[in-house]
Amino acid sequence: MTDPELRAQSFEIAWTYLDRSGLLTGEHRESARFILNRIDRMMLRGERRRLLLSNAAIDAYRLRPGTREAECVNKLVG
Repeated sequence: MTDPELRAQSFEIAWTYLDRSGLLTGEHRESARFILNRIDRMMLRGERRRLLLSNAAIDAYRLRPGTREAECVNKLVG
């Protein structure tokens, strides 16, 4: 699988999960950029496991600043 295919498949998995779970909020273009940025950064570090890329992007999106999940984690940790 080529890097562009891996990137696209990882994005599709993350996007579909977030969309179906109702977690996609705000501007879709910004959300897509956020998810792709996370996937790209991991791929630049050498990660090539599709599910790890998509799951990490999902977790990062859920825990981005200003979300309810991030606030809950902050209360528990700090």
